[in-house]
Amino acid sequence: MALRMGGSVKHRNRHGGTPLLVAAVVAILGVLGMLIVDHGPWNKPNVQPAASANYSTTGEAARAAGAKVIPTEPKAPIEPDPPGPKPAHPANPGTPQ
Repeated sequence: MALRMGGSVKHRNRHGGTPLLVAAVVAILGVLGMLIVDHGPWNKPNVQPAASANYSTTGEAARAAGAKVIPTEPKAPIEPDPPGPKPAHPANPGTPQ
């Protein structure tokens, strides 16, 4: 009695190409949709030359919008020591391991 390994291509009954085909179609439509949305004619940048800018600094633009622009408080030159015990140092820092 001989065992047949695999059989011929005609006798194989594989189904399952449909989910792969559906996934490929969804992926292609998704990529095309992103390309159309991102690079369509309605999505062109409106670049203005520097001469047409209304304000030359961010502060001027903020003041024109009604914001109150104040400088930040300077940091203390010397920071105080943090509360709590100081970290312990090893007893023999020079010993090789």
